[in-house]
Amino acid sequence: MASNTAQARLDQGTLHLSGALDRSAVIALWPQLNTMAAGVNTLDLAAVTGVDSAGMALLAELAARARKDGRALAISGSPAGLNDLQAAYRLSADLDFNAPSAAS
Repeated sequence: MASNTAQARLDQGTLHLSGALDRSAVIALWPQLNTMAAGVNTLDLAAVTGVDSAGMALLAELAARARKDGRALAISGSPAGLNDLQAAYRLSADLDFNAPSAAS
């Protein structure tokens, strides 16, 4: 997945992400997202063009931080790669690693 200019914008509790969430985008976005994480209630992925494993790790970390703070994180949009990686890592719909395994 070729990285484009991924962007993040927080608006009234919704974190709007755009572009490809790949390794280079995660590295570039992390300092900004690290400071925004506390105010996020919804992840808007409608403008995300694709997600690789680094992007999935970023999204799972944002979801874990919300859970730790007692917030349920809503997720809007399903970019290319999200569902496949969610299944591969056995993540639930809210990106929790406690999803039942495929073998169960």
